[in-house]
Amino acid sequence: ARDVLSRNPGGEIIYDVKCSRHVGKVIEEAGGKATMYKTGHSLIKVKLKETGAPLAGEMSGHVFFKERWYGFDDGLYAAARMLEILSREPAWLDEGQRLNGPSILLEALPNSPSTPELKLECAEGENLRIVNALQAGAYFEHASHVITIDGVRAEYEDGFGLARSSNTTPVVVIRFEADNDAALKRIQAEFREAFEAVKPGLLLPF
Repeated sequence: ARDVLSRNPGGEIIYDVKCSRHVGKVIEEAGGKATMYKTGHSLIKVKLKETGAPLAGEMSGHVFFKERWYGFDDGLYAAARMLEILSREPAWLDEGQRLNGPSILLEALPNSPSTPELKLECAEGENLRIVNALQAGAYFEHASHVITIDGVRAEYEDGFGLARSSNTTPVVVIRFEADNDAALKRIQAEFREAFEAVKPGLLLPF
């Protein structure tokens, strides 16, 4: 995003609801407009075309380039663009004789305690009912705000929690991220309470 925005100042960058909360911050710090959108390959591609954004990406690894490309995801092309960025960093040896350069870019990326995609398996259609119930009435005591464009994403000062229905299978996809382990556990506890309120007795994967 930083690289694309260096040539497209003020450009809109699209990312899906499963992405780290650091993504939006980095986009805005680089002078771009951060747009969170629904998860889904086809949905993101349509949104890219609709907005004219130069770049979009999903947590799953799909990266869509409109700038210098055709607006669809291509793994080889994304890898080439990454290599282009890394190649601009000259390699050098530090005092401990370690080879630095491109690795510094990667090490500088923000890193927070987080979970992978957790999956609550459901009977057919039950995943939709659970997520709809969360959207309609879930309460997250310490959340600063709740995003409902795709399931429920509760944003906190120190993290987020997400519960959304899969587009392809009868599961509720759940994910968490926080500044530290204590915050992660606190957010998970609030989500347990929310799930228990809409459907008691669920065997949650966290």
